[in-house]
Amino acid sequence: MPGGDEPFFFNPLDPAVREDPFPAYERGRREEPVHRHVGLPLVSIFRYADVQEVLRDNLTWSSELPLPPGFELPPDDARSMLVVDAPEHTRLRGLVNQAFTPRRIQTLEKRAREIARELVDRALEARRVDLVEALTYPLPVIVIAEMIGVPATDRDHFKQWSDEAVQDLGIDVLDFSPERFERQQALRRKIGQYFTRLVDERRAAPRDDLLSALVAAEEAGSKLSFPELLSMLILLLVAGNETTTNLIGNAVLQLLAHPDTLARLRQAPERIPLAIEEVLRFDSPVQATVRRAKSATEVAGERLEAGQIALLWIGSANRDEAAFDEPERFAIERDPNRHLAFGFGAHYCLGANLARLEARVALETLLERTQSFRLAATGADAIERTTSFILRGLKRLPVELEGR
Repeated sequence: MPGGDEPFFFNPLDPAVREDPFPAYERGRREEPVHRHVGLPLVSIFRYADVQEVLRDNLTWSSELPLPPGFELPPDDARSMLVVDAPEHTRLRGLVNQAFTPRRIQTLEKRAREIARELVDRALEARRVDLVEALTYPLPVIVIAEMIGVPATDRDHFKQWSDEAVQDLGIDVLDFSPERFERQQALRRKIGQYFTRLVDERRAAPRDDLLSALVAAEEAGSKLSFPELLSMLILLLVAGNETTTNLIGNAVLQLLAHPDTLARLRQAPERIPLAIEEVLRFDSPVQATVRRAKSATEVAGERLEAGQIALLWIGSANRDEAAFDEPERFAIERDPNRHLAFGFGAHYCLGANLARLEARVALETLLERTQSFRLAATGADAIERTTSFILRGLKRLPVELEGR
């Protein structure tokens, strides 16, 4: 990204920007809060108030994004509820909402803590581990797999499928590739075939799990079509573990970068929920989301035409000087903390309560059962980040643990 007096130019695909996007966000908020991407019907929006207003305004802005001419979804496919508007979004969300109520999520805490303790104790035996492999990935994937009703023997498929699903997430907004589109369709077919078998099993023998509940909704006819059922399961598979994996990993990384804060949390673990909210703000697992203008509108004094695509930079909004005092400081005492990490409005993250629970349990268990942990390597090889500019997280986090 150019610096000095050169005009602001923002390329989220630039590896340097993906590694550390925050200086670019700051310039965007200051110089071009609505940044037009040359040659594309696309703008980037950087300021908190503007991002929040677009997310709030469902009359002007849509979550549905058109495919390029000549491309369409197969007739037996259905779009995720992430990328549809009301009333379809309202109907689909309502079918799984009961599985994610605060009361239902709290019933999962005991099981989540059992899983976390087992994972941390196993990591302590090894002493030196990749914490993504040892804790931040398996905890959320086991929880969501058990909620859905996926056999334990099949969980290893989840990581491969999730990695493939999100590795290029968002890139087609900037650079559509027919080959990439077909790869994603092939992956969807593969996951769909797997879940079709599980659906058939639940039809024959229902259980007390989310999959059986969704099958019952599908069999009710108008509530849920079979393609919608498969789309919902794929969404839960990916969203139910990928973003929480990133949240836990980002939290550990920030604590390693702020040893005084880590020491405070060891002395006062009751502050962990506030620390998680600050990680969500400071190092948001989801950096951006996308909307399409349904009609001509104006954002920050800039006229946008119908059909304009907007990249809403949540990671920038959460560092906005107009919304947060000392936004570049990692401060776990920040309260209230009105970050937009889980979105805003009708599409507010359905799994927010589950993500908070899993992150809290992971950090509490890690602090409770270790005397210390530190990076096990230094320099460029110490960590590996995810490649998607939409998500911010870690693919590898080598640490050395010392038990109590």
